[in-house]
Amino acid sequence: MKTLAFATTLILCQCVGAVAQQQQQPGSMYQGQMDRLDGNASKAVDRSEYETFMGTAFGSLDKNKDGSLQSDETVQILTVEQFTLTDANHNGRISRSEFMQRVMADFATADHDRNGNLQ
Repeated sequence: MKTLAFATTLILCQCVGAVAQQQQQPGSMYQGQMDRLDGNASKAVDRSEYETFMGTAFGSLDKNKDGSLQSDETVQILTVEQFTLTDANHNGRISRSEFMQRVMADFATADHDRNGNLQ
């Protein structure tokens, strides 16, 4: 099963028009994703690059600009289960903090060698 971070990254990249449509291995990234996320062209996505991208993506997803994501804003990118897992306080909304905690926890899980980079 793909981690939420990579599923989310895939969809968020689609939201900004940056992903190729092909199969990926769990925990791997498309070249289009890598290019979009790798701001310093190091051939790896470090934690700060990922965090910056995901923060921007949150803002893009927050269509009504209320500072949270409601299910209708995420219905095409998150399953009900993913939404529920990310909504830590179970109020029916995903705050920026909840979103960032989830995607950064998933980054840490995907960073198998614990070097702070995804390749």
